[in-house]
Amino acid sequence: MGDVNVELGEGLTPMNRPGDRVVAGVSGSLGSLTALHRAASEARATGATLWAVLAWEPPGGDIVHRGGPCPAPMAAWRRMAVERLTEALDTAFGSAGPGVPLERLVVLGKPGTVLLAVADQPEDLLVVGAGTRSRLRRALSPSVARYCLARACCPVLAVPPSPLHRTFHAVHRRNTWKLPLKTQGLAERR
Repeated sequence: MGDVNVELGEGLTPMNRPGDRVVAGVSGSLGSLTALHRAASEARATGATLWAVLAWEPPGGDIVHRGGPCPAPMAAWRRMAVERLTEALDTAFGSAGPGVPLERLVVLGKPGTVLLAVADQPEDLLVVGAGTRSRLRRALSPSVARYCLARACCPVLAVPPSPLHRTFHAVHRRNTWKLPLKTQGLAERR
């Protein structure tokens, strides 16, 4: 599965590996936040611990530090990854938290590889966002959800995007192209 370098942020320490875990991939995107909510719901229903996992790579990928990682930038990038995970959890759950035991994990590596290395027990449940993707996007960057579904040793739950995502993207496109916003359709989609 390749080497995965587990790096914990300040105050982020994994518990001893409990039998039941729900592992959620977190990137901060709307799709990952939807998947994170579903993972918390699954953990609540089964009494499992929720593991929020953020995989990160240095800008430029592996090539940047092949000759040996420079400690200062690597530490700064790791710190930014920890901040991104904290921000995503705050956005998803606010100060109340998910309502289940939560472990935060920041790992250096490719998202699919990292998630499979963390969710490595048959009794784990891996939850990933399965956002809608155009043909161009699928060709340029492989899907983490597909990678995990094809290779996981545990059950994988691929969470589709919320119906509100389509509305959000439509509004965003209209704003980008400076088109007038039609509000009557938004009120009907609740």
